[in-house]
Amino acid sequence: MPLIEITLAEGREYARLRTLMHRIHEAVRDTLDVPDASVRVIVREVPPTHWSAGDVTLQERERD
Repeated sequence: MPLIEITLAEGREYARLRTLMHRIHEAVRDTLDVPDASVRVIVREVPPTHWSAGDVTLQERERD
């Protein structure tokens, strides 16, 4: 049972996330030749205040 986890900064529209999940689901299903019901996709959205790179949060980057 494939489990794909995606972590993104929050703020995207539901429709865009749903498309992402659908396309990843199809790619995994087709590549691994597994049944639809066996593919799991989890999208985790992280607030921009809780994600940093180079000691700068995403929220701080957005302000600059």
